[in-house]
Amino acid sequence: MRVAVLAGGRSSEHAVSLASGESVREGLREAGHEPVAVELARDGTWSSGGEEVELRAGRGLLGCDVAFPVLHGPFGEDGTVQGLLELLDLPYVGSGVAASAVCMDKLLLKDLCASAGLPRVAYERGVTGRMPDLGWPCWVKPARLGSSVGIARVDAPEAYDDALREALAHDPRVIVEANATGLEVECSVLGGEASQPGEIVLRKGAGWYDYEAKYEPGGMELVVPARVLDAVRERVRALAAEAFALAGCDGLARVDFFVDGDEVLLNELNTMPGFTQTSVYGKLWDASGLPYAQLVDRLVALAVERFERERSHLF
Repeated sequence: MRVAVLAGGRSSEHAVSLASGESVREGLREAGHEPVAVELARDGTWSSGGEEVELRAGRGLLGCDVAFPVLHGPFGEDGTVQGLLELLDLPYVGSGVAASAVCMDKLLLKDLCASAGLPRVAYERGVTGRMPDLGWPCWVKPARLGSSVGIARVDAPEAYDDALREALAHDPRVIVEANATGLEVECSVLGGEASQPGEIVLRKGAGWYDYEAKYEPGGMELVVPARVLDAVRERVRALAAEAFALAGCDGLARVDFFVDGDEVLLNELNTMPGFTQTSVYGKLWDASGLPYAQLVDRLVALAVERFERERSHLF
């Protein structure tokens, strides 16, 4: 198939997305597809082969059979590009508009999980002039950003206002989370099936899973399977699949947890996680017996299957 690989975008994760897109194109070639690079610039323009792309509703994109939007953060992972691809009438990899928007907003996702009784890290909305009631330390985060941008650990009340101002500089919606102890464990989901969970072991950074630990060479080590009891590992997989279904996700997601003994707390769900061949999502599937090229091939197939299934409804 001819696959439009969308990468870049307007968010602070632009460079990470470009690296993900390059890896996806390599994997698609290995799987026998024809990838077409489409770069979304920081100013919002789209180009391919050095020429600006013309977008016309109902006319697809560059004659491609499917799109693979390897976009992270706002203006790409939050339902905006997904809505545009719907208007272009083109199958695309990953979750649809609603699920992408809900999962991008940490407050909305936590509210959804709370309504279903899923175990989760305690949280509240960050509001100017009001101290959180979660104890210290706590974590202040922009609600709709990824890659650890704008996040601060707050160890005492006097540091809270500065952390809140920094988060609000990135996003008008801010989430404050309680400090969670234990291991950071991540699980990849593909079409509703959960991978073997992996454990994040930090080698660099400021003592938490920050931007340096995520993206600097040697910043972290992924231990697969996670060093937890078998029953806990299966609990992680079950919760990952349950959260994926609850949010209405399609195709793929990476679900992040904290595990302390036999307690498992859901933290976040990423509908388009980092996608290089060394990113956690692909490495977890590789360790589960599905190599990278087969993974991207399966995602393209799932995108086309969903497109055909949804077009069978009258709406």
